[in-house]
Amino acid sequence: MVTKLKRFLIGRPMKTDELTEEKLSKLKALAVLSSDALSSVAYGTEQILLVLITVGAAALWYSIPISFAVLGLLTVLILSYRQTIYAYPTGGGAYIVAKDNLGTSVGLVAGGSLLVDYILTVAVSSSAGTDAITSAFPTFHEHRVMIALLMILTLTILNLRGITESATILMYPVYLFVFAVFLLIIGGGYQWMTGNVHAQAPAYGVAVPGITLFLLLKAFSSGCSALTGVEAVSNAIPNFRDSAPRNAAITLIIMGVILGIMFISISLLAYVYGIAPKADETVVSQIASAVFGRGIIYYFIQAVTSLILFLAANTAFAAFPLLAFMLSKDRFLPNMFMVRGDRLGFSNGIIFLGIFSALLIIVSEGDTENLIPLYAIGVFVPFTLSQTGMMKRWITKKPAGWLLPFVINTVGMLTTLTITLIFLITKFSQVWMIFLFLPAVIFAFKKVNQHYRDLAEQLRIDLSTDKPEKKGSVIVIPVAGITQVVRNTISYAQSLSDDIVAVYVGFDEEEIKKMEEKWEEWNPGVRLITLRSRYRSIVRPLSKFIDTVEWKTSATDHVTVMIPQFITKRWWHNLLHNQTSLLLRAYLFARQDVKITTVPYRLKK
Repeated sequence: MVTKLKRFLIGRPMKTDELTEEKLSKLKALAVLSSDALSSVAYGTEQILLVLITVGAAALWYSIPISFAVLGLLTVLILSYRQTIYAYPTGGGAYIVAKDNLGTSVGLVAGGSLLVDYILTVAVSSSAGTDAITSAFPTFHEHRVMIALLMILTLTILNLRGITESATILMYPVYLFVFAVFLLIIGGGYQWMTGNVHAQAPAYGVAVPGITLFLLLKAFSSGCSALTGVEAVSNAIPNFRDSAPRNAAITLIIMGVILGIMFISISLLAYVYGIAPKADETVVSQIASAVFGRGIIYYFIQAVTSLILFLAANTAFAAFPLLAFMLSKDRFLPNMFMVRGDRLGFSNGIIFLGIFSALLIIVSEGDTENLIPLYAIGVFVPFTLSQTGMMKRWITKKPAGWLLPFVINTVGMLTTLTITLIFLITKFSQVWMIFLFLPAVIFAFKKVNQHYRDLAEQLRIDLSTDKPEKKGSVIVIPVAGITQVVRNTISYAQSLSDDIVAVYVGFDEEEIKKMEEKWEEWNPGVRLITLRSRYRSIVRPLSKFIDTVEWKTSATDHVTVMIPQFITKRWWHNLLHNQTSLLLRAYLFARQDVKITTVPYRLKK
């Protein structure tokens, strides 16, 4: 039943040699890897306006120069990450760049920030998608957490089906969103040029009392949330078809151009139409309503906007498992993140991302605004470290024509560092937890790595001297009675050793006497030792007996505890039996010099 459900949800298992077919074309990669960046158009301008409106509607004109400043930073980041793609064609983005140039610890800060960011990406995107739905249908507002969780579950299952299949499905809504936004831009621009805009735009260039440099920097940093997801292409280069670096670089440029046009156009339309942020309606919804009215085009734009915000999380589902794979390969995350699933994706990373983002939605109650500052910090820390790493690379290697790339990375580093500091200062009450969470993540990385190094040291052998040591074997068989299960276990033990002892633990003398008599009558050729348990415990007396056997034989023989266990035909039959064998096995696993063997006997009905 479980297998059939799994096959229905994620499809048939794929062969390893089908991996080449899972590589993405530029058209599909743009849909999968840029959905996060493109979707930020839906809330980037709004984040600027939310800061400016605190001074008054007259201050909203500042959104235009701030938006152009964000556009300038986008250009720098696109050029910088294009260089990263060619310098590090194996992918990994900020983690690999920082680790290679600035050291492992700095690389872990970048990698940990990105992992946190991808979890936040899924949470923010699903929350923002829910906001778009509730803007059009306010009655759903109280169910926004459940809607967001259903979105995450859908994306998790979709990505477990494989990156190519998910890209094929996601390609259409992403390009529909681009079409819808350009339809909005063209329609809004036409209305403005023909004089059909009836709203009063704030006077441009007029000084507004209460505006400070601090406030403008805060608005700029908030608007930079539109740049989240830009790094995803450089992280996921291995997902591209050959030549992967060239295809990734072209995809990055196309994404940057589309994002830049859409973001600055939405900001201009918001200004022209005098849009101010509302608690129950998004800025894009207000613009669409002003341009087209609440007709079919409005609902089309709202539908594809909510869909792209929901699908923006897919960028994280494409990049998180790959980054987790690289950290796991470097022994900073558990080995399970290196395992490919039935559909050749890193399924453990996909499931982990889905679970943690869902928990974040529940904790934050689906409030996008509270998540975005933390989300942006998770982006700009890796941005800064990546630019710094590339600066060091150019200075160290000094290839031909290195000066211009160095200048680009320097400008990028100074800008992203400034934005990071602005976020930390202006939104400290919302991002303070990063100072607890990120060190905890780095500490976990270090502990995992230490475990793997300790493990390697203990398991490593010298091929010339470390030969297997030949020993005899003393087999101890715990028995609860004389049954087919015990007979089966003794038969197997006799094929391995002549030194076998059965141990029976009884709770009273009469019970023990009956067992001894029946054993003598049966006479299986194995000696029976009976133990009295005054406190009705089986494990404790048996453990003391094993200690005695181990003390007498450890120098010359292995001590093996061979546990008889019957396997029921139906899973629920297990609920009807005491799981003594499981308890005994769990206890003995902690023993250093005792070997444990379970001998199953399968029941037929």
